[in-house]
Amino acid sequence: MVLLFLIKFSTSLPSAPIMTKSELKDFLDEKVLQYNTFDFIESDPVQIPHLFSQKEDIEIAGFLSATIAWGNRTMIIKNSHRMMDLMGNAPYDFVMSHSENELDQLESFVHRTFNGGDLSSFIRSLKHIYTNHGGLEAVFSKHQEAHSMQKSIHEFKKIFFEIPHQYRTQKHISDPLNNSAAKRINMYLRWMIRQDNKGVDFGIWKTISTASLSCPLDVHSGNVARKLGLLTRKQNDGKAVAELDSQLRKLDSIDPVKYDFALFGLGVFEGF
Repeated sequence: MVLLFLIKFSTSLPSAPIMTKSELKDFLDEKVLQYNTFDFIESDPVQIPHLFSQKEDIEIAGFLSATIAWGNRTMIIKNSHRMMDLMGNAPYDFVMSHSENELDQLESFVHRTFNGGDLSSFIRSLKHIYTNHGGLEAVFSKHQEAHSMQKSIHEFKKIFFEIPHQYRTQKHISDPLNNSAAKRINMYLRWMIRQDNKGVDFGIWKTISTASLSCPLDVHSGNVARKLGLLTRKQNDGKAVAELDSQLRKLDSIDPVKYDFALFGLGVFEGF
């Protein structure tokens, strides 16, 4: 059946899907099952927080890895491991107990436009959040809405940068209220909040509903979504995320972001 679907789509226009809603849901549900497995971890940055067992270590490792998750995936993973090494593979302890000399040792780090100064600023801001705001989960959960985390992301960015920092570092956290797709933050939230016992996402944040999550929209998931008739907007921006979210919630109102596995897998691994 899936092969038939792919043949039908390969001969159709991206804007003219043939599947019925029921067929589309069955197709995507099957792809979620295919890609939402432990094997997915070995080629994805989500492997970095999987190195840890303590909640705070998972949160911080995941947040930093998601922050640099653009570009070549092999390089993302390599540089995420390097960040953990620079923090002695104890991210929470490093955030809370670092010295200025230890921050200076981060200066050699670079991933594309994210450099050692940015990493130092992130470490300081994370300490501020754990010391004064109850931690990452508490900040994100405070402003959540019934079907959106976009306001929460906006408020998180304000809190993250309310202490002195380099202005240039602000660009490394997107703001969906400025029409950004905020792909990396939405991906991070998926990691922390979804819990389905498949071994990929952690589900360690219990105060935020999966129904509020948004799909981490990038060029791969966006192109597949358009071919499947789930997205008409051409730009991968905040408006596109809202449009895609509305369609995915029609397929599963409780866990719409599970379809990220299907869209990403079809785009990256199958060239759909």
